[in-house]
Amino acid sequence: MGGHHTAAALASETKAPKSMVIRINAGEVGPSISQLVRDTRLMMEPGTASRLKERKSNKLRDFVTMAGPLGVTHLMLFSRSDAGNTNLRICTTPRGPTLHFRVEKYSLCKDVQKSMRRPKGQNGAEYLTSPLLVMNNFMQSDKLQDAAKDTKSDSNPIPKNLESLTTTIFQSLFAPISPHTTSLKTIKRVMLLDRKPANDPNDPHAFVLQLRHYAINAVTPKSALPKALRKLEQADHLKRGDSSRLPNLGALDDVADYLLDPTASGFTTASDTEADTDAEIEVLAVENRKAMSKEERQRIRDAQRAKVTGANAEGVNPEAASRPAPQPRKSKTQKKAIKLQELGPRMTLRLTKVEEGLCGGKVLWHEYISKSKEEQKQQDKAWEIKNKEKAERRRIQKENVERKKKEKKARGEEVDDEDDEMLDDEDFDDDVWHEDADAGADDDDEEGEEEESEDEDEDME
Repeated sequence: MGGHHTAAALASETKAPKSMVIRINAGEVGPSISQLVRDTRLMMEPGTASRLKERKSNKLRDFVTMAGPLGVTHLMLFSRSDAGNTNLRICTTPRGPTLHFRVEKYSLCKDVQKSMRRPKGQNGAEYLTSPLLVMNNFMQSDKLQDAAKDTKSDSNPIPKNLESLTTTIFQSLFAPISPHTTSLKTIKRVMLLDRKPANDPNDPHAFVLQLRHYAINAVTPKSALPKALRKLEQADHLKRGDSSRLPNLGALDDVADYLLDPTASGFTTASDTEADTDAEIEVLAVENRKAMSKEERQRIRDAQRAKVTGANAEGVNPEAASRPAPQPRKSKTQKKAIKLQELGPRMTLRLTKVEEGLCGGKVLWHEYISKSKEEQKQQDKAWEIKNKEKAERRRIQKENVERKKKEKKARGEEVDDEDDEMLDDEDFDDDVWHEDADAGADDDDEEGEEEESEDEDEDME
């Protein structure tokens, strides 16, 4: 049984998605983006390369080449353009697709912790398991899409199939959970992705996501009360004359000044307020069973032997008599208050482009560039020709590799795998290209985006 469970655990680990959070042009992104990358790696724990160190000489192809042997399924690429904008690309290896986001706003973990009155201490236990992914409002209704099409805007509405594609890519970042097999103790964090509604009439087609990262705390309702209320509750149970533990309200005009922090101008944080009754759930109470002493165990054995002796005298089956009578277990329940405490980072992501390949290939959707049906047909034909040429080059390269292997065998030389690696590099060069141009393609203003993207499309064709 132990070997079976070990094999199942190893199989689940191999199937779990793994990611790499990378800085493109590591020496040029700046300290803030470098810290954002470290915070994102912490958020993606444990299925990420948390100790990854990039060099200035590293290119995107270096990480993609190592993604296969290491079992990496996703790449999260942070970069900074010449205009100072921050970009995020989420790629699925080895063949794409790629989502291009512009990071419009972000807050680091240390900034989130400083803004909280009682920040959560991070002991590392909550990062041993993957966070629970919660997505909201990703799929817009048909009525909202039709209303957005009627409005005049410079941006293009994202198609329905690409909405589902974006949802699938984010869902594949973490291993799926099953309500029947997943233990609640393993769910310690929540990663929230909320799509903002299109309230701006000038930009109704924007695909903007709000990313938040929370820790889940399950506490009893008593500990969910604010500290001030707990002190008042404890004061009722104090003995007479024991006034040292009573809260001093003499210097206050109203009890509200004691319950609410006067320095906060009447505002309290989520960690200081009383938990809502909607956040309270009932769970089975953990019963701590006391270990029996030797005398108690001996007493039970003597009672069972006496039952067996009496059963033999009465002609009853001794095995049935030796079994203890089943006693109904009383299932006790207790209330737990679920509270969320933000860990960080925060990010506001704006989807600008969707590509078919890994950081290259046919552009499936662009926020500022729209093409007619004829232009799309021409682009599809150009990509068909490109794929045929690529397949022909790969066939010729494979024939050359096989011919060289046969020649080496005929000469009695040892055949190595360098030729196979060259074949893989040749295939990779066709897929990943213009990575430096892509790093800043989505960062300029609308006019700059149109010019750069048109140039990219011309290069593709």
